[in-house]
Amino acid sequence: MAAFDSTTGTVDLTTDTFEQAIAADGIVLVDFWAAWCGPCRSFGPVYEAASEQHPDIGFGKVDTEAEQVLAGQLGIRSIPTLMAFRDGILLHAQAGALPAAALEQLIASVRDVDMDEVRRKVAAEADARRERYGAGADPSATGQTA
Repeated sequence: MAAFDSTTGTVDLTTDTFEQAIAADGIVLVDFWAAWCGPCRSFGPVYEAASEQHPDIGFGKVDTEAEQVLAGQLGIRSIPTLMAFRDGILLHAQAGALPAAALEQLIASVRDVDMDEVRRKVAAEADARRERYGAGADPSATGQTA
């Protein structure tokens, strides 16, 4: 189980712990990395420092070499990739190592998101999918795309 609190710093996430970690209330950042990746190694200390500066945020890391299935399921094509979730909703996903100032800007923007508005948009998109594909239909299971 991946639990985030002010004493954990960054938490290693696996296929078994990822879903529970991102479903947590509040903000969860996830860094997808690999030991052989130069930009990942340079971003690591920036990410660790941010985890110390923001104990109210969950900071997770996924080793893409050890968790190839998870990385594939999430469409990770380039590393490092940073994902930001808030209240279980993906708000940001971008490849590339961020400098500290850019990571701080990202954190501030995720904090400032109007989650009520995001939930309304998510619900409207789900309604549109149900209308298009039928109640209970999962277009990804049939290979259909929007």
